[in-house]
Amino acid sequence: MDSKELGHVLAAVLILFVVASFSFVLKGEYEIIPQILFFAFIIIAVNVFAKVIMAYLVDASVEHRIWHVYRFGVKPGRHFKKELPFGVILPLVFSVFSLGVFKLMTFLSYETRALKYRAAKRFGYYSHTEMTDWHNGLIGAAGIVALLILSAVSYIPDFEYLSKLAAYYAFFNMLPISNLDGTQIFFGSRIIWTVLAFLSLIFALYALFLLGV
Repeated sequence: MDSKELGHVLAAVLILFVVASFSFVLKGEYEIIPQILFFAFIIIAVNVFAKVIMAYLVDASVEHRIWHVYRFGVKPGRHFKKELPFGVILPLVFSVFSLGVFKLMTFLSYETRALKYRAAKRFGYYSHTEMTDWHNGLIGAAGIVALLILSAVSYIPDFEYLSKLAAYYAFFNMLPISNLDGTQIFFGSRIIWTVLAFLSLIFALYALFLLGV
């Protein structure tokens, strides 16, 4: 991970921290703030490193960056003058206008690249040097699965909020929008996307109605 990617990942940790702690700050419950910062770091780290590990297993590299949007329509002229960091703007806007109730967690997107020795190792020289949608989807799916596991195992006293945040993060990143994880998983395998979307929805609903906002 180079310094540029590390900067994007740390920015995601900071934004998640702000989104997750906003309602507590408004209520003056400052004692939980350090714990939320720790939870934000754990969630981003688990998601990122799960994708890094899966990328390694399929002889690829993965690079994370703050989610940016350039096009907003299908017609050629439907685009902004330059990319906008929606991964920063939208979560903060939703937090402010909902007073911290609605926690939109769409911070990062990722890109994969086949390693130079991928073709030679797997299929012989000059064959299959590019990443397939299937392998790209597997990398994204690994990050979602890791979050769901984190949500399940952290449902213990004093860590319920970590469980809830991990469930929310998995759910929002399964949305097939722009180049979020959900879109890349969807085009890699609709079956995997359907299964993970259903599981993420169940986890998110459980966190919402049984653990509270």
